[in-house]
Amino acid sequence: MSKKPSLAVVGATGAVGTVMLDILSKRKDVYGEIRLIASARSAGKKLVCRGEELTVVALSPEAFEGIDIAMFDVPDEVSKVWAPIAASKGAVVVDNSGAFRMDDQVPLVVPEVNPEQIKNRPKGIISNPNCTTLSMIVAMGALHNQYGLKELVVASYQAASGAGQPGLDILREQMNLVANTNSGDAAGDSRKVIKDFGPFSAPLALNVIPWAGSLKEDGYSSEELKVRNESRKILGLKTLKVSATCVRVPVLTTHSLAVHAIFAKEVSRQVAQDVLKNAAGVELLDDPENHKFPTPADVVGTDPTWVGRVRKSLDDPNAIDLFVCGDNLRKGAALNAAQISELLATEFQVI
Repeated sequence: MSKKPSLAVVGATGAVGTVMLDILSKRKDVYGEIRLIASARSAGKKLVCRGEELTVVALSPEAFEGIDIAMFDVPDEVSKVWAPIAASKGAVVVDNSGAFRMDDQVPLVVPEVNPEQIKNRPKGIISNPNCTTLSMIVAMGALHNQYGLKELVVASYQAASGAGQPGLDILREQMNLVANTNSGDAAGDSRKVIKDFGPFSAPLALNVIPWAGSLKEDGYSSEELKVRNESRKILGLKTLKVSATCVRVPVLTTHSLAVHAIFAKEVSRQVAQDVLKNAAGVELLDDPENHKFPTPADVVGTDPTWVGRVRKSLDDPNAIDLFVCGDNLRKGAALNAAQISELLATEFQVI
């Protein structure tokens, strides 16, 4: 007889939590009880998962009693307090926040790249990478295995949903405002009609903002440093050179990245395309002659990392350029956590 592990979804009422419930309903059923946990103000809400109406319970130590796996999608400060509490109750925590990503005792896992690291969890916590890193690292992992990655130069084009529900709400509000403004200034200068920037530093509608995250040393943003540090940890390349510029664009959901990757040996465009075509979790759409390549509008709501515009560098035989898109709420957050939890579920099954 097989006993399925119990699962808690912490932050079940948030943007990623909502996507998580949809993913759990569509993927293979590997869990017994599913318990939905959120803040006290959301307790009592009814949500549907796997066709069953479940009642949200308030976050508390008692909420983790009898839980084998706990998936967290809450702010960093909440994870810092509650993930260790859940682990102390016997749950393995899969945390989507940034609270533990660079902790040497917490593995940073992408199942297509480093699945073996899930067993290396002395604190009982496994971290989910940042959505920007996740949008490219599955493809980079496959190419690294073929060529040996040495350096990344990355420009990201990050959707409003990367700033959570407030980011989505303010972009919709700004787009509606601009669309319903008769002034000729609206099309050319959104700053003249948009006064509320929400979580962004400038109007996002009809604009791009060369900034995402918080300010760190030497003018870098936290998002740019995450791309560098997390890529190094996931790939096990402590000296990997990474230069990133993160840009916020007026797209609701799906991050995109333009990547210049330099390898230890000469790159073949055809071989690189074949590697990507056959890589788990990657969808190659690369037919520039017919203008077929991934865009956020194509990718939103899908699970793979999509790759196109694959080109061998004109100046470096060991380098390749490509364009990557990934739904930041699915593979960039909820799906990757679900995949980690499914790997964990096999450990808890008792025959």
